[in-house]
Amino acid sequence: MAKKYCYLFTEGNASMRELLGGKGANLAEMTNIFKEKFPDRNPVPQGFTISTEACTQYYEDGKQINPEIQAEINEYIVKMEEVTGKKFGDKENPLLVRFVPVREHLCPV
Repeated sequence: MAKKYCYLFTEGNASMRELLGGKGANLAEMTNIFKEKFPDRNPVPQGFTISTEACTQYYEDGKQINPEIQAEINEYIVKMEEVTGKKFGDKENPLLVRFVPVREHLCPV
């Protein structure tokens, strides 16, 4: 099985801090807490985290995003489109994304 580089917030938790970074692990944990307490309404927006391993791989590959990681990022954008009913790059109903880099790694992925 290929290495996994992306994780939906629902796939993570606080114990995954090394893999998801502090922000990614905290967003995953908040998602899980709110999902449990308020199953019909979750105030944490849907999203995914690109792992610290992807960042490490980026530097190992000479500051290039390799095709495997890019394909997985694209796959997770499609998952977000399906979950939200919005489309990345669409002018009428755009999927809005925000990239928050992990400070320890300063990863551009």
